Amino acid sequence: MGNAKSSAISKEILEDLKLNTKFTENELCQWYENFQKQCPTGRISPEEFETIYARFFPDSDAKTYAQHVFRSFDTNEDGTLDFKEYIIALHMTSSGKTTRKLEWAFSLFDVDKNGYITKTEVEVICQAIFNLIPKEDLPKLPADENTPEKRANKLWGFFEKSDNDRLAEGEFIKGVTENENAMRLIHYEPITD
Repeated sequence: MGNAKSSAISKEILEDLKLNTKFTENELCQWYENFQKQCPTGRISPEEFETIYARFFPDSDAKTYAQHVFRSFDTNEDGTLDFKEYIIALHMTSSGKTTRKLEWAFSLFDVDKNGYITKTEVEVICQAIFNLIPKEDLPKLPADENTPEKRANKLWGFFEKSDNDRLAEGEFIKGVTENENAMRLIHYEPITD
């Protein structure tokens, strides 16, 4: 095992990720090892990301959502995710209701990356979220949320904007923070019986 050292995660990245995510050092090293195996180049392409993401949602179609998640985390816009971007992506999409998570949610909904969210963009992401919901759970959805359009309308309603207004990041975060329901609608949470 002479070359084991070179594939170890760098101290800086490890410290940074321990600080900014809920993952432990052991978990991070484990993730990193898997990452090295799956992505010898050290970079994840959109296709690889879709494959990894799909494993979290075996009963549904995660492709569109994964593409949006990828876009929102490819912070340097080079068309790939490095290990750090990848871990932050996993962390953000799986835990917490922190401001950082809401900042991420804003960038998820800001499909064209112009710093504002429109109702159309909300509809696009609600459609992608809808694809994540397993078919057998669809009948359990409330009547005012059981289509992507209804979900988008309900979510947009919390921001008290007209249909052709746009939403800045601060307004988005405030609207979601003040409404439990908006918080629930901006991402997919499996229905628990």
